[in-house]
Amino acid sequence: MADTTSESGNRALTRGEVAAMIDHTLLAPEATGDQVAATIEEARRLGVYAVCLSPSMLPVRAPGLVVATVAGFPSGKHHSLVKGTEARLSVEQGAAEVDMVIDIGAAVAGDYNAVLSDIITVREAIGDRALLKVIIESAALSDAAIVETCRAAERAGADFVKTSTGFHPAGGASVHAVRLMAETVGGRLGIKASGGIRTAEAAAELVAAGATRLGLSRSAAILDGFPE
Repeated sequence: MADTTSESGNRALTRGEVAAMIDHTLLAPEATGDQVAATIEEARRLGVYAVCLSPSMLPVRAPGLVVATVAGFPSGKHHSLVKGTEARLSVEQGAAEVDMVIDIGAAVAGDYNAVLSDIITVREAIGDRALLKVIIESAALSDAAIVETCRAAERAGADFVKTSTGFHPAGGASVHAVRLMAETVGGRLGIKASGGIRTAEAAAELVAAGATRLGLSRSAAILDGFPE
């Protein structure tokens, strides 16, 4: 069993505690209907919180699971109205959570009003019918941009900020980014760490840094690293 004691020396997380934080994810562009069904079945067997799927795969039957999806994925370079329409349709097809990608270039350029407007458009499109997570692609941003983008997400009415799509060449979740995000909005918004999380040790470090949700595709292997 891996040592999953947190950085602060607290007791190790249990398998059940970690499972309750997991969005079990299948967003590969080549994913088939059979693979989606298998992912849902695996998610149910593992006892995770949610399953996160591409919007084109909705609606799905996933008893006992929250259904999450994405909007403007993975580039974020979609018109805000397109993101909003995609998110609204997904909610109408059963999604209870939407993970939207910001216009990353706007954040890099420091145009946080554009980031704010983009998020507001999606928030208004889905109203209070679904939880909204905002993917900021933290590995592509400076620390200052991470902070300001998280502040924009909070002002826009988001429920979570999320590190990464898992598709950007700059990388995925990092302890540094999660800690910075948690310092900025933690306690008011949730923090989802996603992208490149491959071990139980990495997952435990991200939770210790402030992550309240984990986006994982290797959920079974990671959960095997935590004690019952």
